[in-house]
Amino acid sequence: MTERTALKDVVGDRSAKTIQRAFGYTLVSDLLEHFPRRYATRGELTSLQGTPLGEPVSIVAEVVSVSERPMRQRRGSLLEVAITDGTGLITLTFFNQAWRKKDLHPGVRGIFAGKVGAFRGGKQLTHPDYELFSGDISGEESEKWANTPIPLYPATSTLASWQIARAIGIVLEQLEPLDDPVPDSIVASEGLLDKNTAVRYIHQPESTEQWQQARDTLRFHEAFVLQLALLQQRQEALSVGSTVRSPGHLVTQFDEHLPFTLTDDQVHVGKEISADLESGHPMHRLVHGEVGSGKTVVAIRALLQVAQSGGQTALLAPTEVLATQHFRSIHHTLGPDLAGKVRPVLLTGSLTTAEKKKALLMAASGQSLLVVGTHALLSDTVQFADLGLVVIDEQHRFGVEQRDQLRQKGSHPHLLVLTATPIPRTVAMTVFGDLDVSTISNVPSGRHPITTHVVALDDTPDWYGRVWARAKEEIGQGRQVFVVCPAIEPGEVADGVVGQESGDEESTDTQLPAIGVTGMHTEITQMPEFSGVTTAIVHGKLPAEEKDLAMTRFASGEVSMLVATTVIEVGVDVPNATMMVVMDADRFGISQLHQLRGRVGRGSHPGLCLLVSRQPQDTLARQRLDAVASTTDGFELSHIDLELRHEGDVLGVRQSGGRSGLRLLRVRKDHELIEKARSVAKATLDASPDLADVPALRQALDRRLEDREREFLSKS
Repeated sequence: MTERTALKDVVGDRSAKTIQRAFGYTLVSDLLEHFPRRYATRGELTSLQGTPLGEPVSIVAEVVSVSERPMRQRRGSLLEVAITDGTGLITLTFFNQAWRKKDLHPGVRGIFAGKVGAFRGGKQLTHPDYELFSGDISGEESEKWANTPIPLYPATSTLASWQIARAIGIVLEQLEPLDDPVPDSIVASEGLLDKNTAVRYIHQPESTEQWQQARDTLRFHEAFVLQLALLQQRQEALSVGSTVRSPGHLVTQFDEHLPFTLTDDQVHVGKEISADLESGHPMHRLVHGEVGSGKTVVAIRALLQVAQSGGQTALLAPTEVLATQHFRSIHHTLGPDLAGKVRPVLLTGSLTTAEKKKALLMAASGQSLLVVGTHALLSDTVQFADLGLVVIDEQHRFGVEQRDQLRQKGSHPHLLVLTATPIPRTVAMTVFGDLDVSTISNVPSGRHPITTHVVALDDTPDWYGRVWARAKEEIGQGRQVFVVCPAIEPGEVADGVVGQESGDEESTDTQLPAIGVTGMHTEITQMPEFSGVTTAIVHGKLPAEEKDLAMTRFASGEVSMLVATTVIEVGVDVPNATMMVVMDADRFGISQLHQLRGRVGRGSHPGLCLLVSRQPQDTLARQRLDAVASTTDGFELSHIDLELRHEGDVLGVRQSGGRSGLRLLRVRKDHELIEKARSVAKATLDASPDLADVPALRQALDRRLEDREREFLSKS
């Protein structure tokens, strides 16, 4: 049996289906890369402090009390078992299962797994799975047994940690020796284990030293293969030729008519892009920077340089709202003369047949030198006469297949990726190692500061009324207000919200359902202070013409308050909007909140952002909000984000719902390892560009790209 064997052929069809439903794994290699999140020993008691509500946990603990009582509202009994780590308690709750008292009695230790819920001010696991430790071993064997590390795996409500361990044990019993992807010389120089030993040590260690050695080895493997993949993509990009696009009078004319002076960063990044376009090789560049730092202006200068020789630009945006906003903003920024020469067109899925036909004709004939659109640009019906530049806005919203699909409509066109999320250096190196990275950190002069406050309703519920009084004040001064909600309909539950435990009559929700746009809009229109105030709503399920009309009315000032989901997160530019209220702000990430508040304060008046939360103090959610309120420096926030959240969230690897992402590597603390791995990977490629001398590495790289990395590399 090899790594590429189907799981069902090893663990059986039933177990394989359970594993696939839980994690999406189908191959032996998938399961072997499901690494333990930590290790416990049978002799230890795991701290119960900080166990997260609503998440599956595995706890090593001791039973301290058992009680049975009749249920109040239905027939049967309730068995409650208290377990402890010596400093705190958590209750195990079982309905009509009194027979468990035979196993669960005071003094018994084991691993208990379930989803943490809240009840009567404490925490509980309802109908948890558990595995009790045997106590019939004595002497030296007993001491060894008590100190042997127990791998605790990321689990789900349907698949406990020890069930995962059993499946992995079955796999390891039948697994053939694994080929080591890292050349022997590197294994020796870096002090690594061979892969076969590392995989067994990480899943079935006999000592702490073993799993630590295994983790270090496999972490290097991950960094090495990832950096090799990125460097190889970069190498391939430089091996092909591209049409030289030299600057000319179009860029000069644009610069001369700009109503403001370009920042030093804009000038510097503009020179980098211009040199790329003239190099004769396809540009692969990422531009990231602060909200409102002027990335769009840099992109316009690039498209004008391409247009100078008759080349076309395709700008791909993730939503119709953003595509439409880009189209109007670019058209306005170009001015009538340049817009007449470039003749930009908009291509989205909601266009009428006649409008779409006209846009397609202008793109295919080369009459339009700029086509702005959504996923509609990827259609086979969209053709270009001379596609010279592809601009991807908010890259994390698109998969690499979509990016390549658009680039294939031209002959090795240049690629420019824009993101409004400032990226820490280690993230850029890990995720965008195949791109040249440019940074725009300073904001144009004259931009007013944005003041951010957390409105903590759990602490001060009376502040809720003040939020709307403050909004009325802004509107009364002729300005406009955004209200952002995490859901569309009232009562919807956003991702990550804890629902009521199944079958538990006495559990209560730990959070209220997410606030929805429609319900919030209804509430606002019924408030006396907003009598006579024109409001509108925007969300992803509205027909395109309704979204466009609402945005147009808001941009023109006809609408004073816009209640929306995150469709207005990036790219929306309404200078008269000075206030943003984010409801249930704790449901949004740090970078998302930073981008949202960047929609206000873009005109002649300061901006105000109120982050409304019902979360109690001393929670991670409130820490995130306090961090956003503490600074408007997006680069500082990106580092805080990395500290507070898992890399999977920061890097955007969960966007598609797939399992792609970093396994053991942690970009926050492994920066030295990442740099070392990149250096070693570069030396390996220099010595053998096609990796013919290291076939096992070639195979590992091919498998990684095939299975996960092509999707992963497109994220963030």
